[in-house]
Amino acid sequence: MVEDSVARLDAVFGALADPIRRAMLRDLAKQPRTIGELAAPFDITLAGASKHIQVLERAGLIEREIQGRVHVCRLDARPLHAGAEWIRHYERFWNQKLDVLEALLKAEDAARPTARKKRARKSTPPPRRKQP
Repeated sequence: MVEDSVARLDAVFGALADPIRRAMLRDLAKQPRTIGELAAPFDITLAGASKHIQVLERAGLIEREIQGRVHVCRLDARPLHAGAEWIRHYERFWNQKLDVLEALLKAEDAARPTARKKRARKSTPPPRRKQP
């Protein structure tokens, strides 16, 4: 079960790694599109677009419906939830680390003015007298 969810997460992030596939998903978020419509904004063949769509399908991010000779694709955003949860885990991790760092820096800043004043008093040489 865990290996299956890891494989699905890998497939989602792998699919999202390509800018063409991310753009296709943005288009599909607006409305269903044919393969030709998805390929149109890019300098790729229909076969190339189909390969991108197959990657998105394997990741579970789109569903393809065949209507005669036309393939219509629809977005299925549910697999993105697992990716968002994975990212949230590390967001919490880093927020905790940064909160600790912030507290340390604030404590250091609070202690620093006192130390500076003491050092300033000790290191200031007495005024020199002019020799007659």
